[in-house]
Amino acid sequence: MSVKHLSHVEKRGKLYEGKAKVLYTTDEADLVIQHFKDDATAFNGEKKGEIANKGRMNNLISARIFYFLNESGIKTHYVATLNDNEQLVKKLAVIPIEVVVRNVVAGSLAKRLGKEEGMELDDPVIELYFKDDSLGDPMINRFHVNSFKIADPEHIRVMEVEAQRINNMLWSFFDERGILLVDFKLEFGLHKGELLLGDEISPDSCRLWDKETKEKLDKDRFRRDLGNIEESYQEVLDRVLK
Repeated sequence: MSVKHLSHVEKRGKLYEGKAKVLYTTDEADLVIQHFKDDATAFNGEKKGEIANKGRMNNLISARIFYFLNESGIKTHYVATLNDNEQLVKKLAVIPIEVVVRNVVAGSLAKRLGKEEGMELDDPVIELYFKDDSLGDPMINRFHVNSFKIADPEHIRVMEVEAQRINNMLWSFFDERGILLVDFKLEFGLHKGELLLGDEISPDSCRLWDKETKEKLDKDRFRRDLGNIEESYQEVLDRVLK
């Protein structure tokens, strides 16, 4: 996978700015530029900081993974990598639900169920979260989705099926690179009526541990003040690009 330079795409005004990324409109109505920032947040924005070169590393990691998923038959928003910090992606009407896939007990799952972190699950656990920072992104289920008409129930069904497919692919992808895919978050949206995987897949949105040592290589190093944050992200980038 190489960086593409698309001279015909013109970057225009800011469309949206989130905690980790900025979206810009382009001269193509259906395409936007996704810019990755060095800003780091945790606990729904309560903890803030900056990780040197995080934007570049997350951009390149996510681009490599989305390229892999596209080639593997998963429909995503990714079009091309423009430069170190930016991607060209399809403009999505985002569905306000995060799909979390868990292969190993960690984070909130360990806390909620009183289980020891690090226990591998016999089968992946899939959870749904309502995207609303003011509410702390609460966990919901299909009954909530249906009762409050948060999304089309058929879209949720497809998102869960796709999450399982993606998990199988990424488990093998990371395993081949000596990384344990503990859990990860997915977001989806509609592009011209078609459901696509969007957002990013990076150490910001995944828990990634070294397969042998179980050393954390993700944003938990920032959340838990473990140090060596930049080095861990760079380690993931180096392995992902192999």
